[in-house]
Amino acid sequence: MAAAGMLKMSELAERSGVSAGTIKHYLREGLLGLDQEVLRTSRNMAYYPEDFVQRIQLIKRLQEERFMPLRVIRDMVAQDPERAARLIELEDRILERAIEARESGRVSRANVRETYDMPDNVLDRLDELGVLTPNARGYDADDVAIIAAISRFRAGGYEQSIGFTVYDTLRYREALAPLVQEEVTLLLNRLAGEVEVERAVQIISSGAEPLRELIGAMHSKLLLAELGRHRGL
Repeated sequence: MAAAGMLKMSELAERSGVSAGTIKHYLREGLLGLDQEVLRTSRNMAYYPEDFVQRIQLIKRLQEERFMPLRVIRDMVAQDPERAARLIELEDRILERAIEARESGRVSRANVRETYDMPDNVLDRLDELGVLTPNARGYDADDVAIIAAISRFRAGGYEQSIGFTVYDTLRYREALAPLVQEEVTLLLNRLAGEVEVERAVQIISSGAEPLRELIGAMHSKLLLAELGRHRGL
């Protein structure tokens, strides 16, 4: 009767799909909550709450799919395992939506080269730098937007002969990376568990274009302010 509604280690392993040895390691690392949740009936026998099944599956998933270290997983799961699961679900749905949109609108290299009069060596270098990420089906919409922008830069006089090269794109990528990391954390923390997953995905998708416009407008203002500063205005 004391073990009603609880699981033996063998049952926990079977239902979670994770080996008993791995589960015991999680227990030693403090990944499965408080020891008080475990019912020990003898030195070699213990029973575990059924919700450990979901926790174990979440931990394994964070390890294998997100490559997160156990210490990070421990902190995340200890705070709120249900919220951690919702964060993962939201991330997955956002990625699924983004991948679907990206794959449906790819443009071939030949088409890009012809449309934007972009030399092969420039495309090759941008590919090598990881600024563009084409696959066998060509470039996605973001790649094409980057190529179009570089093409307009070149047409406007930003030429290699006066020092402008594809390496300049790395400066913007490096500057944007921490901002994007902060933005993702902020969005996930504010939306996960507060609204339904589908609604959260819609909110994030609808914010993509306004965000680009906001960044562009703020960049323009900062650029003007910096030029004024150089002139002592």
